[in-house]
Amino acid sequence: MQQTTSNRRAVIVGLFIFLGIVFLILGILIIGNLHETFVKKIVVTSVLDDANGLQQGNNVWFSGVKIGTVNKLSFFGSSQVKIAMKIDEKSQQYIRKDAKVKISTDGLIGSKIIIIYGGTSKAGAVMDGDTLGIEKLYSSDDMIDTLQANNINLLTITKNLKLITQKIADGQGSIGKLMNDETLYNNIEATLQSLQKASAKANELTNSLATFGAKLNEKGTLANDLITDTVLFKSFSVTVAQLQKIAANADSLSLNLKNASSNPNSPIGVLLHDEKSGSLLKTTIANLDSSTYKLNEDLEALQHNFLLRGYFKKK
Repeated sequence: MQQTTSNRRAVIVGLFIFLGIVFLILGILIIGNLHETFVKKIVVTSVLDDANGLQQGNNVWFSGVKIGTVNKLSFFGSSQVKIAMKIDEKSQQYIRKDAKVKISTDGLIGSKIIIIYGGTSKAGAVMDGDTLGIEKLYSSDDMIDTLQANNINLLTITKNLKLITQKIADGQGSIGKLMNDETLYNNIEATLQSLQKASAKANELTNSLATFGAKLNEKGTLANDLITDTVLFKSFSVTVAQLQKIAANADSLSLNLKNASSNPNSPIGVLLHDEKSGSLLKTTIANLDSSTYKLNEDLEALQHNFLLRGYFKKK
């Protein structure tokens, strides 16, 4: 009887121990996500210039979802680091071959993580053994170096500004002379006033042109008639054409006179260039004047002649 009781007690203790071990294993699997060990995975690699504190076992994320872990870190080439990542096979179809990889931080002071992002639909799904590209990230040292360079540039700019303001205060340069030379300032002010007056004149001219344009639209005015009355406009065009013809004829006549006067064989050329012909013409004109005067005297004598006096009285 005692032997049976002892065996039963041993079985119960053994059963509790077995159940405890099972619950312990299940708890470890649940808490440590060790159940993912039995999920099918593919291996994807990337090559980094700097691991930046990344360690084996760090998580891999895609679109905010954990899809795997960092499996292995190894040196590659001269100084690069090759990262092997185990990714769930079920997320393979969403990751493209041209996707990028970058190192980030889980929270402000959390552990390092790998983030897979990007990719185009034209590229196929990632396959086991593929290598993904890397996005160049700036480390804290790079940021500090950049800040130091910016501080140096800012210091240089500050020194240049100080030098420029000192020169301006001393009256050097165009701005310094402008601020310190009262005569130059007065000249510039006078120039500005002249420009303002010219602008006012331009405004007046613009207003006059606007008024003239408005008058062109008023019916009954000559300008409006010239624009709108086709008959008047046609007559005006004919008149202008005739004036152009007259001007052309005048030009032709002037040219002919010029050519004739320049030709010593023409009558005008002879009169203008031959002194003897000019003298003869003058003598002829004088003789004509004298003959005309004598003819007038003869006619006057005939009017007083007793034989012709009756005739002239009848006239």
